[in-house]
Formats: sequence, structure tokens, C-alpha cells
Amino acid sequence: MSKTLKIIVRKPDEVPAVRYDNPEKAWKVIKKVMVGENEGARNFVTRVFTIEPGGYTPKHSHPWEHEILVLKGKGTVFTEEGDRDLAPGTALFVPPGSLHQLSNRSEEENFVFVCVVPIEGEK
Repeated sequence: MSKTLKIIVRKPDEVPAVRYDNPEKAWKVIKKVMVGENEGARNFVTRVFTIEPGGYTPKHSHPWEHEILVLKGKGTVFTEEGDRDLAPGTALFVPPGSLHQLSNRSEEENFVFVCVVPIEGEK
């Protein structure tokens, strides 16, 4: 018998953080999985990322799409077509196979965004 799923309501400060501090990969990046397999999600994972001033994710691509919504701060996304500035309220669609990197070029303010990927993107 499958377990009965319940609605989950939580805030980022209620979720454990994973910090990435490898300058050759992800630098000054904090990830919080808000909803994923542990919460019973079967299709998607919702994560909140904080990139501290001067931080960045690695330049990478993967076989799944993902969607991003910027919550706070200002950031930049590297694309093969050129860099694009990101600000609160900006949505970003990253198609499968697209080379990309998110960075915070600010010297003072955190860059915070929600990123939704399929379950396979969090494994």
C-alpha cells in the first residue's frame, strides 16, 4: 500500500542547507531542497539557491530542462549566446543540453533564486 501524501508548507530557514565552496566547481553557493523525493514528490524537485557575493555555479549542461525564478539580488546567467542580467521577478528557462552558469557579481548582496528540475536532476 502506498503512503498517503500530505500538503507540506515550509520556509527556507526550516530546511537544511548544503554549502558548495570549491572554486573549480561551485563557489559560495548554498542549496536548500524545499520539496523533493523525501517529501513525496514524484516528478520535480524545488530548490532554493543562494549565491553569495562573488560566487557562482559551475559552467555545465545536462539532459533535463529546468526553470528558475529570481527572488532577491542581482545575478548573471552565462549562455552560449552571451551573458544576461537577472533581477528579482525574472524567470529563466534552461533547455536540455544548454551550457549555462549562474553567478553573483555583487560585492554586497546575496543572489537568491528558486530552481525546479525533474527528480533525476537532483540525483
